[in-house]
Formats: sequence, C-alpha cells, structure tokens
Amino acid sequence: MKINNIVILSLSAALVIIGTHQTITHGLFASYPIFMLAVILLFWYKYRQNQNAGKDEEKRNSQGKK
Repeated sequence: MKINNIVILSLSAALVIIGTHQTITHGLFASYPIFMLAVILLFWYKYRQNQNAGKDEEKRNSQGKK
C-alpha cells in the first residue's frame, strides 16, 4: 500500500471520529459536512485502489503473453 493511500484512509478515519464528536456535542446538522468529506475520501481511496489493481492486472497479462 502506498503512502498516499495510507494518508487518505487515515484522514477519513480521523474525520469519522471528529464527526462523531461533533454529532454528540452539536448535533447531526453541524457534523454532516464532516461525514460527507470522510465518505468522499473513502470513495477516493477505493478508486485509487481499483486503479492500481487494474494496472497490476495489465502488467500480469502483458508478461504472460510474451
């Protein structure tokens, strides 16, 4: 796993924790943007992971044909 993916996943987890704290102290309306940012980061992480898996699959296929 690359360092960029680790940072994205860690930021997402931190935002979920911060959003939970904001929900407890200020309510769901105040923490909604924080949760949405965490979800966006999770989608971005998954997109990057799938993109890297596709590149690895292409490398394996090209090596097998030679």
